[in-house]
Amino acid sequence: MAIETEKKYRLDKPAMVTMADKLRELGARFVSERFEQNFMYRNGIPDETNAVLRIRKIGESTFLTYKERIKNDSEFKTKIEHETLVSDAEEMEFIVAKLGYKLVVVYEKHRKTFHLGECEVVLDELPFGQYMEIEGEPDEILKVEKMLGAEAFQSESRGYSRLTAKFGKEEDGVKTARFERAHTA
Repeated sequence: MAIETEKKYRLDKPAMVTMADKLRELGARFVSERFEQNFMYRNGIPDETNAVLRIRKIGESTFLTYKERIKNDSEFKTKIEHETLVSDAEEMEFIVAKLGYKLVVVYEKHRKTFHLGECEVVLDELPFGQYMEIEGEPDEILKVEKMLGAEAFQSESRGYSRLTAKFGKEEDGVKTARFERAHTA
């Protein structure tokens, strides 16, 4: 079982640039830059774990993730997460639907990933805003937060699914947040 602990911050565009510069100044190791499409599925049975299945597409790769919230009263978001690489995205979507899960949210994001200290730091751009997440052990998150001066930013307790539900568009009963595509003639 993998436990994910993170703290998320809402940034504006200038703060996003500042954080990228600060990460480089502090010697953070740049890991990757990528575009993601995320498809969130729920089974329709409400429970306190708020469990979801996510199909994430990154280039030619597809991942299936099970996420389950762990309730806590701290400033950190903690989830149980299990993820595996999927060889056939369409078949996985079919299986998920046959198991009774319904597509409820779709969102896209551009992500830059860095390692600083014992933490992973990601800078995410979504169609409705910019965010930074620091993932690691709680005491390590607080160390990196202080190094970056991130305590000055507004923390965000909602995940991208809930943010998409609030700020996204309704398309055929699914909340979506997609980047505008240039139309070609």
